[in-house]
Amino acid sequence: MAKSKAKSKKKGTKSTKDKSQHLGKLLATGAVGEILGKGKSNQWFKQVDASSLIFFRIFFGLIMLWEMFRYLSKGWISEMFSRPAYHFNYWPFDFLSPLPGSGMTWLFIGMAILSVCIMTGLFYRLATILFFVSFSYMFLLEQTRYLNHFYLVVLLSFVIIFLPLNRSASLDVRWRKLKGSETVPLWALWLARLMVAVPYFFGGIAKINADWLQGQPLQDWLQRSVASGKLGSFFEMPIVAYSMSYGGLLLDLLVVPALLFKRTRTVAFLLLLGFHLMNATIFNIGIFPWFMIVASTLYFSPSWPRKLFQNLGGKWPMRYPSREALLAPLSLDGRQKLILWGIAIWMLIQVAVPLRFLFYPGNVNWTEEGHRFSWHMKLREKKGQVNFIVKDKTSGATQIVDPRTMILSWQYRKMSIHPYLIWQFADHLKDQFAAQGQDVSVYADSKASLNGRAYQQLIDPAVDLTSVARPVFGSSPWITPLSTPLSEKDEPRRRPPQ
Repeated sequence: MAKSKAKSKKKGTKSTKDKSQHLGKLLATGAVGEILGKGKSNQWFKQVDASSLIFFRIFFGLIMLWEMFRYLSKGWISEMFSRPAYHFNYWPFDFLSPLPGSGMTWLFIGMAILSVCIMTGLFYRLATILFFVSFSYMFLLEQTRYLNHFYLVVLLSFVIIFLPLNRSASLDVRWRKLKGSETVPLWALWLARLMVAVPYFFGGIAKINADWLQGQPLQDWLQRSVASGKLGSFFEMPIVAYSMSYGGLLLDLLVVPALLFKRTRTVAFLLLLGFHLMNATIFNIGIFPWFMIVASTLYFSPSWPRKLFQNLGGKWPMRYPSREALLAPLSLDGRQKLILWGIAIWMLIQVAVPLRFLFYPGNVNWTEEGHRFSWHMKLREKKGQVNFIVKDKTSGATQIVDPRTMILSWQYRKMSIHPYLIWQFADHLKDQFAAQGQDVSVYADSKASLNGRAYQQLIDPAVDLTSVARPVFGSSPWITPLSTPLSEKDEPRRRPPQ
């Protein structure tokens, strides 16, 4: 009997130890099945290790600091916000204008300071709100400087406002005595993961177009990189362009599912690493490749930074919470239900906006309808040229306006290939002439070339652009459909005979 009790006691001790180890494993891996409770919706409020999100917070602040420093040190602030006499604002934010004097420089200095606050977790909530507002304001000032990764920063800087990322490894805990926590609710981790998945998946959807599947424009870009010495002659072979086109498409569509499974995670990440390093070599796309490489680590085990830190000899200052603290709530209160509804609506928007281009007729890379905010990244090469014909409605007199005399060259290059920007400048011309007492019609003589095609008319030259609605919603019939085949090349782009 005594032996039986002793054996039972020994067995019980071992069981407790096993349970403790099992609990640590559940926390580290973010497994959901064993500590969720009965309610399926409650699983999103179970706790998981926060360290991967903390690493993301630190890196987000660091790379934003780097970007602010680049703008401050390279003179880009003056070039983009002070020099232009006219700015192509986003609708419905036409009322926005750059801060006068050195105001824009101070704005970037302020965003640099806020980046440090985010990185260190100091006044985190206030810093994230101010950074989101400041960065969004800067982003909305100029459409011709649209960058997909800036749009991603706008989205992520909004999302992290609501994530509790300052409860660990932060100055809010150390200095401001905020209550620390080594865990975050599962929804926080998955919301961040989904935001990283969106550019990949919809970037893959966007690649399913006829030109991309024929290796264009990648073949031209590779040939240019070979000619400049960035790449070896091997990359000039057509099969390389085809392989990279289809490989990029499949990578975008499949990399996130592959990152979710332990067996395929390492291979997926290595492929992802090679993909982004290649993009950084061929294209001048700033912080985007480096940002996405690090953001993809959110798909690793939630505890990987903690384990790495401890393996390097570091001592993590805080302990895991108790088992009770990790359990999902038995029922959801009003605030938790509101969080789930908010996430559902937010993610629905992230799906609907990128897919809206499917509801417009024609080639989105030509018409640009639904192109912005849809993760159509590095899919086309487009060149354009445009002049405006201004006709006085009273006298019938006409004059040709060269927009290059009124806007900067980089603004002209973007405007000349985007119908909605051409419309916007035509409207600006009407206002300029109205200020001089003239009521005018404005027509555009606009031609463009897509992926090396011969130039063709982009805008119907017979349409008075000031008489049609702004191209915000719905299709614009005054955009001439693309009719030039890919085989009909623009003469200047042909390579000289060898």
